[in-house]
Amino acid sequence: MSSSDIFIGETIGTAILILLGGGVCAAVTLKRSKARNAGWLAITFGWGFAVLTGAYLAGGVSGAHLNPAVTLGLAIQGGTAWGDVPLYLASQLLGAMIGAVLVYAVYYGQFHAHLTDPEIVGTKSADEGMVDQTAAPKAGPVLGIFSTGPEIRNGVQNVVTEIIATVVLVLAILTQGLNNEGNGLGTLGALITALVVVGIGLSLGGPTGYAINPVRDLGPRIVHAVLPLPNKGGSDWGYAWVPIVGPLIGGALAGGLYNLAFA
Repeated sequence: MSSSDIFIGETIGTAILILLGGGVCAAVTLKRSKARNAGWLAITFGWGFAVLTGAYLAGGVSGAHLNPAVTLGLAIQGGTAWGDVPLYLASQLLGAMIGAVLVYAVYYGQFHAHLTDPEIVGTKSADEGMVDQTAAPKAGPVLGIFSTGPEIRNGVQNVVTEIIATVVLVLAILTQGLNNEGNGLGTLGALITALVVVGIGLSLGGPTGYAINPVRDLGPRIVHAVLPLPNKGGSDWGYAWVPIVGPLIGGALAGGLYNLAFA
């Protein structure tokens, strides 16, 4: 495939992935959203459908990696040329940022209603019923819409969790070619991958929010940092390395494991 195929497919596919995945997080989180408090099942299936849609859109154009960990695993496995890896990664990051901006556009009113609500960002003055401007806003009140974060902040555990979850994802993608004809599963592969993502979310997503994709976390985190949102809180850059390093190690391990056990 050409460089333009890779750029177009990965940018659009990853943008759709983040638009739908970040969209379900916004729907469940924000006040004045009809889906508020829909819960973890809604989020896991929402992300699964996001992967399904992005993969269908980009599969015939760029191969629908949509994830640097997948690209790295495929390069180690031998299915992707190393010379194409930088273009894949840059396109995926751009798409992730575009998708995050689109989530903001769709939920613009809800973001502002949520972040100016006294219950979310501060307390009411007993005398005036106004927001107490001296009350510090909660840290990152909407960061979870854009990026992941741990329930227990332990760097080693958080990285290990992301590594294991990403190995499951990438190994499942790599082994889809192991059928009688040796030519993969075609469009059915997108559905299988989506169901794997749902399974990872349900089983392994509890500790860290299962980034399993560096640009899924980094691109939206950058957008969160620059968006003109009131009382949005910090972007938690101290944790940002975990959902980058963990999935990349997991993708590399999955590629190596595939070569050892299945090639």
